Amino acid sequence: MTESVSAALSDDLRAQLIAVRDNAYAPYSSHPVGALLISESDTVYTGCNVESANYKGLCAEAGAIAALVAAGEREIKTIHVIGPGEALCTPCGDCRQRIREFATPDTVIVVVDGKGQPLKRYDMNALLPDSFGPENLDRPSTMG
Repeated sequence: MTESVSAALSDDLRAQLIAVRDNAYAPYSSHPVGALLISESDTVYTGCNVESANYKGLCAEAGAIAALVAAGEREIKTIHVIGPGEALCTPCGDCRQRIREFATPDTVIVVVDGKGQPLKRYDMNALLPDSFGPENLDRPSTMG
């Protein structure tokens, strides 16, 4: 699902997403990113990227997911990702896998522009096709 981008944020949620992006610590890349996820219980969790001098940082999506887990929740209903400008700021490969860990077939991933307006909407299969998840751990290998 990438065709329709109708997952617009309320003004309050858009403001939260922009504010968390603006709180990012990105002195090395100058590329602040924010994430806002809504859990199955409709609770909002946010995160921003946090860089370090050794170039090992924490992604915005990872921060929001960590907050979800720390609160005892395990399911992402919707996640919005915002970068600094008009270009798509899609989750990195690691974050696609992190989102996958807590996604359902109904999870919606929305990338918004720097002003919080939706640019593109994904479902998990479009974001990470043929993904590996917890259910794969119980499957025997087909390699001989």
